[in-house]
Amino acid sequence: MKKIGVGILGFGTVGAGVAGGLLRNRKVMAERLGVEVLLRRVADIDIVTDRGIGLEPALLTTDAMAVVNDPSVDIVVELIGGTGAAKKFVLAALDAGKAVVTANKKLLAECGEEIFGAAERNGVDIYFGASVGGGIPIIRVLREGLAGNEINSIHGILNGTCNYILTCMEQEGVAFDEALAAAQQSGYAEADPALDIDGGDTAHKAIILASLAYGFHVPVSKVAVEGIRNLAGMDVRYAAGLGYRIKLLAVIKRDGDMVEVGVHPTLVPHGHMLASVSHVFNAAMVNGDLSGDTLYYGRGAGREPTASTVIGDIGDIARNLLAAGRSRYQRGVCVANEGRLSMRPPEEVASRYYLRLMVLDKAGSLGVMTTILGRHGVSILAATQQETTGLPDDAGFVPVVMLTHPAQSASVDAALREIMAAEVLNEEPVKLRMI
Repeated sequence: MKKIGVGILGFGTVGAGVAGGLLRNRKVMAERLGVEVLLRRVADIDIVTDRGIGLEPALLTTDAMAVVNDPSVDIVVELIGGTGAAKKFVLAALDAGKAVVTANKKLLAECGEEIFGAAERNGVDIYFGASVGGGIPIIRVLREGLAGNEINSIHGILNGTCNYILTCMEQEGVAFDEALAAAQQSGYAEADPALDIDGGDTAHKAIILASLAYGFHVPVSKVAVEGIRNLAGMDVRYAAGLGYRIKLLAVIKRDGDMVEVGVHPTLVPHGHMLASVSHVFNAAMVNGDLSGDTLYYGRGAGREPTASTVIGDIGDIARNLLAAGRSRYQRGVCVANEGRLSMRPPEEVASRYYLRLMVLDKAGSLGVMTTILGRHGVSILAATQQETTGLPDDAGFVPVVMLTHPAQSASVDAALREIMAAEVLNEEPVKLRMI
C-alpha cells in the first residue's frame, strides 16, 4: 500500500489533536483511503511539554524548515497561526512541491492571493477546511455540495467566544464585562480577547467564505467590521422584549455585480434558525439559487472538531497523491470573477436598523427625531419608549427604541448626527443592524 508522509508545524491544541488522530485512526484511514497516511515529523518551539499524545522523541523537532525539507514528508500541515513564520513556511512548502493543509484564517484572509498563487504556480494542493467553522464542513459545502448553485447570501455565527458572551448576557442578565470574564475563566476567551470581541476573527472567516462563494479576492480593507465590546445589557434586554436575539453575524451577500461583506452585532428574530445557536457553537446559513436555505451547525473550535476537519483535508490530498493527478478542487480560490465583481461600499449597504436613543423627556422631542429621520429617507417601522430600570429617577431622559425599514447606512448615520446636534439626546445613539 502506498505511503503518504505528513509533517505538522505547530504542536498546540489543534496540532496535538491532529497528531493523536492520525496515530489513533491510522488503520481506519488506510482502509477508507486505500493509502497509508504516516505521521513523519512534528515541529514546535516547545517539544518538552507533554501533550498526552506519546509521540516518539525522534518525530519532534524545533526546526520547522527541517519538516518542510524532509523528503519523507508529502503533506505539510500548518497550525502555527498568524502571518509571520506561518507564511514563510507555507510558501516554502508550496515552492518545494509539497501539498499544504492549513487552519490559518488570518493568513488566508490577508495573504490569500499570494498563498493561492504559489499553490497554482507549483501545481500543488492547498486545503483549508478548518480555517472557518472548526468542525463545520462549510468550506467543503461551498466547494462541493453547493457547487451547482449561485450563492445569494451567507449569514454566519463564526466566533464561539462572542456567541458565548452574548448568550451569557441574555440568559443571565449580566453586563458585557462580566460575561467576558466568565468566558475567560471557562477557557473560551483569550487573556487578550480583542481579535474576537472586536470582530477581526469573524472578518477573516467572512473574507474566506466570500472569496469562495463569489470567485474573487476580497480585500480586508473593504470589509466593514463592528464588534461587541460596547454592547450594552439594556440593548440585549430590549431586543429580547421585541422578539429578537443579538448575534455577531458575518453577512455576505451578492446583488448583481456588487458584493457586500460585513461583520456586525445584529438583531435576529427568535424564530430564525440562527437565533437558536447559543454558547460556543457556530453556524452558517447559506442561501443558494437552487438549494434555498441550508444550515451548517457545530463546534467552531476546539481540539477534536478542528482536528477532524484537518485530517479530512489530509485524506483528500492523500487520495489525490495516490491518483497522481491534480486536485479535484481549484487551487485555493477560483478567481473567475476577479475584476467582474466589486465590493459594495459599507456606507451604501442597506439594512433594517434598531436605534436606541436616550431622549429628553419633553414634549416635541420625539417629533424632532422622526422629522430628521424622514428628511434623510429613514422610515420608522415602530417606536417604543422602554422601561427605565437602572436609570436615575431624575435623569430627565428616557430610552426610546426605533425599528426602521431598510435604509442605507450613510443615511442613518447622517440623520443620527443631526439628531445629536439638535440637543434632544444626552448620549450617542445606539445603532444595530437587523437581519
